[in-house]
Amino acid sequence: MIAFEKFTLNNGLRVVVHEDDSTPMVAVNVLYNVGARDESPEKTGFAHLFEHLMFSGSENIPDFDEPIQLAGGENNAFTNNDITNFYDLLPAENIETAFWLESDRMKMLKFDQKNLEIQQKVVIEEFKETCLNEPYGDAWHFLADMAYKIHPYRWPTIGKIPKHVEDATLEEVKEFFFNYYRPNNAILVVAGKTTVAQVKALAQKWFADIPSGKRPTRKIEVEPPQRKIQKQINPAKVPSDALYLAFHCPARVDKDYYAADLTSDILCNGSSSRLYRKLYKEQRLFNSIDAFITGNIDPGLLIIEGRPMPGVSLEKAEAAIWKELALLKKEGPAELELQKYKNKIESLLIFSESNILNKAINLAYFELLGDADLINTEKAAYLEVTREDIIRLSNKIFTEENCSELYYKAAVEDAGVC
Repeated sequence: MIAFEKFTLNNGLRVVVHEDDSTPMVAVNVLYNVGARDESPEKTGFAHLFEHLMFSGSENIPDFDEPIQLAGGENNAFTNNDITNFYDLLPAENIETAFWLESDRMKMLKFDQKNLEIQQKVVIEEFKETCLNEPYGDAWHFLADMAYKIHPYRWPTIGKIPKHVEDATLEEVKEFFFNYYRPNNAILVVAGKTTVAQVKALAQKWFADIPSGKRPTRKIEVEPPQRKIQKQINPAKVPSDALYLAFHCPARVDKDYYAADLTSDILCNGSSSRLYRKLYKEQRLFNSIDAFITGNIDPGLLIIEGRPMPGVSLEKAEAAIWKELALLKKEGPAELELQKYKNKIESLLIFSESNILNKAINLAYFELLGDADLINTEKAAYLEVTREDIIRLSNKIFTEENCSELYYKAAVEDAGVC
């Protein structure tokens, strides 16, 4: 059981505190309720751009890395479709350094054209490196666009195209900041060697005078059920053919999310999982294969991806996957098989709870979902999943009309004539 206390400042900042005297460290985590789904289709990549801008200087702090390093700590951040998350890990005696850093950039970033241009170049280079120049790097662009027609999950976190970030103006960036990076749109979690009294005093000192903003209102249309299979073939300069199958699956807050997560593990998590054991080890149809869920707040995707062995066609490889899915839909997992994956998840959750940074990040995320105490009930939710739940859910999601299919066809180089 992870104990915690919560309180809210007058400006709307929600604060969660977890005391843990077993460590000399403290984790300070700030989650902003903004991600790629909050962007305009014509201005994508802004949330990811802000992950970088938030490190490029604020009103009173020109450099974020140096103060945290001098305090014996480290900091970092991540952005996805749903959230933007910043964290600091440092010795408990230097906790106030993190409050100073996080409050200053929440209060006011240093907005100037030079900083913006520097970070634009960094983000655009990252786009080129990870999406355009890396084999299969643009897979998510194709899959998201096929699977989603109206929901903003139809573009990846890094953005649709580099030009959206390249064309961002200083005024647009300021507007995005004051819309979303306000205390009433954030959750502060402090975990480790601290006390509720200490955090209350520090939160009041450093965050209480930051003005709240107008609470953003999301007007996200619900993605309608997919009614027909989506197919795309992408001839590309990749090392080998590859296939991706994306199936719509339950949202993170849906009770069936836990069955979907276990289903992806049963299919391909570890050497004894079904797709790995049968299609990789026994039949030698694939030289790599994997399955996972995106875990989005709104309904996400369960993705199966693989690269067939040389000489094995994409069609044959895909047919073998569908055969295994049909078997799972008909028979479900054996009780011992299901229990094995429940045990794996239980072990992972217990291991995660031993790390104060993980606890801080998870408490913030669960508080955003509606209740930080979900961190204490998640294990039970996995353990309650039955074989019948897996069969029911598999029959619901593993259908042709619910599938988006992407093929990469390795381009054959023209050897020329000698």
